[in-house]
Amino acid sequence: KSNESGGQLSRESLTTASSFLKANKIDALVTAPINKKNILHESFDFMGHTDFLNKTFDGEAMMFMVSQDLKIALLTEHISIDKITENVSKDLIEKKIKTIDISMKKDFGIQRPKIAILSINPHAGDDGIIGNQDQEILIPALKELSESYLIFGPFPSDSFFGSDLYKKYDAILAIYHDQGLIPFKTIAFGNGVNFTAGLDIVRTSPDHGTGFDIAGKGIAQSQSMIEAIKAAIEMNKDSRLLNTH
Repeated sequence: KSNESGGQLSRESLTTASSFLKANKIDALVTAPINKKNILHESFDFMGHTDFLNKTFDGEAMMFMVSQDLKIALLTEHISIDKITENVSKDLIEKKIKTIDISMKKDFGIQRPKIAILSINPHAGDDGIIGNQDQEILIPALKELSESYLIFGPFPSDSFFGSDLYKKYDAILAIYHDQGLIPFKTIAFGNGVNFTAGLDIVRTSPDHGTGFDIAGKGIAQSQSMIEAIKAAIEMNKDSRLLNTH
């Protein structure tokens, strides 16, 4: 059950482990799921792990959902649906694409990553009939950035995954949370990892939540946590020299 003591222990676990990581006492951080409501406190005013880690470590944190065959980053993360379009900008698009490109090279060893970008509106706006944000913001930004990155799109998200088009690309940038997380959890649920890209540390987490509804029933699956631990080890090996303690 969600309760005050659980929130307190979550905060203390995260802040203590992060202090160890900052002091080089550990090499990587693997976090269990948290309940966003009960972790909030006057001493911890963050929407979740990614927001906290972004303020604690150097770099620009980005939620990157990864599995063996599918890697989806988010342009906007934990914001309400009515705030999405006002947060989409050329600068943010460029920053996220740059972070994906660097992470694919450093963390996954793909030196020329092909990045697909999903559209803001259904059918990429249908030439402005269903909104004009794709034509006025996204498409011009992608044309300019295509000189520096292997980027493709924007693709309408309703057919991008069902047609297996996603398999042709190394990484995908979704515009908002559910646009990326619903297909990811449909295709890779239980084997996926939530990786915080863009920081000077390695942090991974399972691809699921706290699961209060199945607690104590003996049906919870451990595979995503196992994958998160394995991913943290592999990324640490690939991008940093392991410390010995």
